[in-house]
Amino acid sequence: MKFLPISLLILALATATAFAYDPSPLQDFCVAINDPKVFVNGKFCKDPKQVTADDFLFKGLRYPGSTANLLGSKVTPALVDQFPGLNTLGISMARIDFAPGGLNPPHTHPRGTEILVVVEGTLLVGFVTSNQLNNTLLTKVLYKGDVFVFPIGLIHFQLNIGKTPTLAFAALSSQNPGVITIANAVFGSKSPISADVLTKAFQVDKKVVDYLQAQFWYDNN
Repeated sequence: MKFLPISLLILALATATAFAYDPSPLQDFCVAINDPKVFVNGKFCKDPKQVTADDFLFKGLRYPGSTANLLGSKVTPALVDQFPGLNTLGISMARIDFAPGGLNPPHTHPRGTEILVVVEGTLLVGFVTSNQLNNTLLTKVLYKGDVFVFPIGLIHFQLNIGKTPTLAFAALSSQNPGVITIANAVFGSKSPISADVLTKAFQVDKKVVDYLQAQFWYDNN
């Protein structure tokens, strides 16, 4: 598999940084350390004098994720939880592997804009505008080298419409952008949302809601 020039990936990262949503750092860096006793909006910092170059290296996106699942896709994140050197820097990445027909289902990132570059294959992508803009679907077919941006908080998706595996990388404007997969959140919540709410919201019979709530909602992240 041939890969795109590294300059394209750097461009994607630089663009995401320009749109950074997280608060600006007040020091050179703040490599994250875990402290299960205290919850803060972010992570505690490692002593800067103990930081090494390895704190700023993440090797987790080298290899394909398994697409042998119900969705035919796998998202491999490089967020602050996996990559402590990102802490306070307002940026993160993810690798997305797709089998033919594989889907990264409709979801939203409540704390980050996403910019996606296709490295290999063909993707149908799109996002839906807010109620204020009449829930308009904006969609495009992307080919190798194409870049597409999904605005913060809007529902979006990616579908491999080609006959071969597809690989894409995403950069996000937050160290921890969050993800809400719509189907999982609505029909797979713990505890279940009342059927009375869902039948009225979706204007369907209760049997449909019961069926959907009984499904196994796979999370590909």
